[in-house]
Amino acid sequence: MNILCVGTSHRTAPVEVRERVAFLESRVGTASALLRAREGLHEAVILSTCNRTEAYVVAEDASAGTRAVLDFWCDYHGLAFGEMEPYVYTLWGLEAVRHLFRVAAGLDSMMVGEVQILGQVREAFGAARGARATGPLLDALFRHAIAAGRRVRQRTGIERGSLSVPEAAVELARRLLGGLAGRRVLVLGAGEMAELTVRHLLEAGCGAVVVCNRTLEHARPLAERLGGMAVRFDELGSSLARADILVTSTAAPHPVVEPELVAQAVQGRREPLLIVDIAVPRDVHPAVGQLPGVRLLNVDDLQAVSEAARQARQAEIAHAEGIVAEELDRFAAWLRSLKVVPLITALRARAEAVAEEEWRRALPRLRGLTEEEREAVRLLLQSVVNRLLHGPIVRLKEIARREDSVYVEAARTLLGFEVDGPQAAGESKAGR
Repeated sequence: MNILCVGTSHRTAPVEVRERVAFLESRVGTASALLRAREGLHEAVILSTCNRTEAYVVAEDASAGTRAVLDFWCDYHGLAFGEMEPYVYTLWGLEAVRHLFRVAAGLDSMMVGEVQILGQVREAFGAARGARATGPLLDALFRHAIAAGRRVRQRTGIERGSLSVPEAAVELARRLLGGLAGRRVLVLGAGEMAELTVRHLLEAGCGAVVVCNRTLEHARPLAERLGGMAVRFDELGSSLARADILVTSTAAPHPVVEPELVAQAVQGRREPLLIVDIAVPRDVHPAVGQLPGVRLLNVDDLQAVSEAARQARQAEIAHAEGIVAEELDRFAAWLRSLKVVPLITALRARAEAVAEEEWRRALPRLRGLTEEEREAVRLLLQSVVNRLLHGPIVRLKEIARREDSVYVEAARTLLGFEVDGPQAAGESKAGR
């Protein structure tokens, strides 16, 4: 079996590609279960954020597993294979493990060290586990990844000075507008990312805030927390005409801000309208960016801000990479220990069979004992078997963790077992 990662991210694909394979947060668990049901796949977790969509699976074969994941993506999203294939990367074995550990640690994020990704990894795992899409390998993998991400944050300063997507968006807005004091903000969406962005805008000096959402009841609590007002979705156009900055972050699967709406809202304006679309899939139609008097930003426009932040924290990044390497070694040792599981199982089964056989042979000579006395003898026999097996089993696991496979094979031969251990999930097979 192989642990396999198939993905696309900000490193390999622009937002117009990533949005086409993004999964709604409310459906990612079901999607993971559907993926697991594909032939050749045994466990699955889908991680989908604004900057990446990745599938972690346990597959019988790396190449076939990759094709199974891509076929699922294409079927689920209505895409042709050729549309996705150029933007996809595949990692298998320990390379896939290392990648997930780096993702959870914030090292592979556009905004290095950003805090949201660890929670997103945890939520993706929880959704897949809740949908019964995971099993022993991915359960262990994601628990180790979450622990690695937590350890990086506890033992390094990688979060200090890091920028989240909302913070980077505000910094870029400040540069483009030459200051944010008194700017009027309209936010479309009532989720966490929208709220974080607006809070940072307010901290930077922005003035009035208007919250627009398809459901007015959802907009009101956010407007109250931000000290602003809530409006209905059909008031978006009139509210936009009075705004300096529009922030959009909805869960809509398609654009909800069309060029016609924006063109009408910016008629007669002296100041440009800045639109910050941090949603994936995007909320704002790309053609809006071509309108005069409009500056449209999406998550990919934040790269320049993130690169400057990365350069300022090279020492912390190096420290975090070292922690990831340590955690990878621990997980690799655990994977290697799985090689001796069939041998240990066979050894225990043989010992228990011998004990059972001897128990049955001894029963006629124990007729003079009471039932309680016979049970005591049986428990004593089981205890002897367990104590005799304990040492060899511990040593076999230690040998496997050290990758001394020659000793494992020698033990198998000496004990007379012809047991083929499963290929460790960390061993690589050729792939794309």
